[in-house]
Amino acid sequence: MSERNKVEVKISGKEYVLVGAESEEYIQKVALYIDRKMSEILKANSHLSTSMAAVLTAINVADDLFKVQESEGRLKTQLEKLLGEIEELNAEIKLLTKENKDLSSKNSSLQMELVKREAELKEVRNLLEKYNRIKV
Repeated sequence: MSERNKVEVKISGKEYVLVGAESEEYIQKVALYIDRKMSEILKANSHLSTSMAAVLTAINVADDLFKVQESEGRLKTQLEKLLGEIEELNAEIKLLTKENKDLSSKNSSLQMELVKREAELKEVRNLLEKYNRIKV
């Protein structure tokens, strides 16, 4: 079982004791975030009660959460699409690598064939040259 941490925090000028499994630093960070959000709301609307400011803070934090979740969903969809494209590109790379290997092999064969044909042509030219010398 994880250890529970008791942490004293200050939100909107009031002290609270929060208990959680997270580290003290994390709990302080969360409390500071809420304190800042609540301070922003109270600055903009100084006539609000603490409880009304707390409700508006909760609404703003929920709004932030929903926007982040929507963004996360879009990013996951984009990531899945990009991973699919990477998979397709990897398949294409494999195919092109095989095709390149096959063409390289065919090129080598054709070069060997060319060397043979050039040797044969040289032989024919030599014979033709001999024949022309004999004929003259």
